[in-house]
Amino acid sequence: MLTGKRVLLIIGGGIAAYKALDLIRRLRDRGVSVTPVMTRAAGEFVTPLSVSALAGSKVHSDLFDLTDEAEMGHIQLSRVADLIVVAPATADLLAKLAQGRADDLASTLLLATDTRVMVAPAMNVRMWTHPATQRNLAQLRADGVLFVGPNEGEMACGEYGPGRMAEPLEIVAAVEAALAAGPLSGRHVLVTSGPTHEPIDPVRYIANRSSGAQGTAVAAALAALGARVSFVTGPASVPPPPGVEVIQVETAREMLAAVQAVLPVDAAVMAAAVADWRVANASDHKMKKDGSGRAPSLDFAENPDILATISRPGPSRPRLVVGFAAETDDVLDHAIAKRARKGCDWILANDVRPETGIMGGAENAVTLIAADGPEVWPRMTKAEVARKLAQRIAEHLA
Repeated sequence: MLTGKRVLLIIGGGIAAYKALDLIRRLRDRGVSVTPVMTRAAGEFVTPLSVSALAGSKVHSDLFDLTDEAEMGHIQLSRVADLIVVAPATADLLAKLAQGRADDLASTLLLATDTRVMVAPAMNVRMWTHPATQRNLAQLRADGVLFVGPNEGEMACGEYGPGRMAEPLEIVAAVEAALAAGPLSGRHVLVTSGPTHEPIDPVRYIANRSSGAQGTAVAAALAALGARVSFVTGPASVPPPPGVEVIQVETAREMLAAVQAVLPVDAAVMAAAVADWRVANASDHKMKKDGSGRAPSLDFAENPDILATISRPGPSRPRLVVGFAAETDDVLDHAIAKRARKGCDWILANDVRPETGIMGGAENAVTLIAADGPEVWPRMTKAEVARKLAQRIAEHLA
């Protein structure tokens, strides 16, 4: 799938730069031509000699290299690749990319290119969660930059949390998805997935049994057909698929804000099991038993209706909006009514009574409800449901 593709690999200056060596090897094993660019700081972690030897290509690092400028030029260098990958993408590189700064070869290439850019962030957990970094990430997502990772785990500095660079094989899978030539190439699709957690107090929350497996499978199937997928997920028990932009949220209101930030898109698949209600009087402190035997009083407020909001007519409405209806009785009637009430184009209805094993299980049995009526699909794995749905979406958008 990747044979003959060209990747411009920008290696940032972080301890995760050592993973770039394995990434180069993995890409070349798949027939990819890798042109490496190193920042000055990257040379403190890996040597240009080792990078060049693995890539089978000269390492570029100097913005004012007269030979390079005479032969190709930094602007042309940024445009001959099929994809630009930044790995590791340090907080500094992400800030430069978000702000349009160009004070070295790497940042100049990123500013001068019209090629798609994929970043694999890597930094200390506090740097990742800092408001400045989060502002930069929001801007980059709005600009269409693709993300892979970061993962959560132990850092080289000894801290634990999000900020570990994605593993080389994860990045390779993301590159394959980004460069896939399929019926959805050039299309941008939004997928929501997983449950939402609505806080009661700092240690308790309201949730549901959704694993996020079906939404994850849908995102992977769409990416396999060449779509650029923005994957907005609640706290799911299954990991997000590689090759998609992952936006993690917790509550329904956070999910709505993330979805609106992604728009416009060509299609939206709203597979998340969003909580209908939240606790309006959630406590800032852990609720304690007082010995009286009385339970605390919880006041509930209705959460925003994300599917109905996205389905409303307007310039940012996707061409196709797909919802899910997880029901326990009168499945078809409730799903048909839900489609009319929400204003979406398609509804996938399923029976999630405990005895079906669907909620949190590996299989699903759905009925696709569109304007021309219901279409019953046989019980199959969630991956097969996802592939069938992705193909139908591709046919609809063609």
